[in-house]
Amino acid sequence: MSLRVGLSAVIVAAIDGLPHVLATRGGDEDGLEGLPFGAFDPEGHRTFEIGLRDWVSAQTGFELGYVEQLYTFGDLGRELPTARLDSASPADRVISVGYIALTPEATEIGGAFDAVWRNWYRYFPWEDHRADSAQAIISPLSDQLKKWADSAGSPAASHDRWTRASIAFGLDGKPWIEERVLERYELLYEADIVPEAWRDRAETSPCSLPERVTGTPMRSDHRRILATGMSRLRGKIKYRPVVFELMQDMFTLSALQETVEGILGTKLHKQNFRRLVANRGLVEETGEYATDTGGRPAKLVRFRREVTLERPAPGVRFGATRRASYP
Repeated sequence: MSLRVGLSAVIVAAIDGLPHVLATRGGDEDGLEGLPFGAFDPEGHRTFEIGLRDWVSAQTGFELGYVEQLYTFGDLGRELPTARLDSASPADRVISVGYIALTPEATEIGGAFDAVWRNWYRYFPWEDHRADSAQAIISPLSDQLKKWADSAGSPAASHDRWTRASIAFGLDGKPWIEERVLERYELLYEADIVPEAWRDRAETSPCSLPERVTGTPMRSDHRRILATGMSRLRGKIKYRPVVFELMQDMFTLSALQETVEGILGTKLHKQNFRRLVANRGLVEETGEYATDTGGRPAKLVRFRREVTLERPAPGVRFGATRRASYP
């Protein structure tokens, strides 16, 4: 057995204010989608990031902008069902170095690389709290988590399980913390609620929850990698101006707010948002207007890159938590 290194990419673009990720569709006998995934060539690439950029450019035809390493995923058996490197044998141990990459253009992908842009809430429906309909997702998950907690071997173990669930999902009056995407997914996996938990044991899931609640499964551990990327981006936009890597050169404040709301999965107060952006000097007016707003022309602004030199944490932080209304 030999060790092979792959590179997985969470490539994010904002389409109409909603975060989308590039998902691959080809080469999986189970029909599962996955993240772009390719081999690292130690002879041809000096660093993992250079290898990722070259691989994505060759496969998709577009150049990545902002790129950040997430984590190294190497759990035994993680490559099943098939998410193998073409050059790897079945006996090889495959580890994957995950990256998140941001692009302002959701470029159409053609040719031999079969990929499509997907709304990331397709895979994590419980993470979208911009509308009251979130209750219809959280409620059945809460019921299943309560059953899982009650099935523990002792009252103390049951209490521990439910405490973890309530903290992760903002239950029993606890706050919802946007950045805990990975924690929530791994808890659902541990509780055998998401399909991957049963699939990875080659068992049939008895859980009757529909996919609109549990989310669309992905091949291998790619949903876990995506959750890691979502957690990182949700946290980082609060103290670094990375959201502007998803924006065009000129944009409206409404478009910026929609993008931030889409990433965080929660609604923000319009005037408070604009006051924060103005007070932190994040944007500057261009003197031009957008006329395709359906109403009055809106001012077009651009990101002030000088702000990164003026203060250490120029993000769009509104507070890390939101009080949940779930029972």
